[in-house]
Amino acid sequence: MAKKRILVPEARAGLDQLKARVMKDKGYPVNPSKPDHVKYEVAKEKGVPLNKGYNGQLTSEQAGKVGGPIGGNMVREMIKMAQEQLKK
Repeated sequence: MAKKRILVPEARAGLDQLKARVMKDKGYPVNPSKPDHVKYEVAKEKGVPLNKGYNGQLTSEQAGKVGGPIGGNMVREMIKMAQEQLKK
């Protein structure tokens, strides 16, 4: 699965660090040098047949079962971080 293009390419490293930290806090084993691989752990837990490379056979429901928990947890953490900054 190719990495999605982000609006600010320079933010990739920071987003990867955030993903690794958030998913580790959720109890997933995360390789800090390859945080994107946590999606395979989530897929295995959810019973989704996610393979390395092309996954066009997945339904949108299956893809959401994998991406939803990862992205959702990252968004919650970013909101929490923003709220902390506003308090300062």
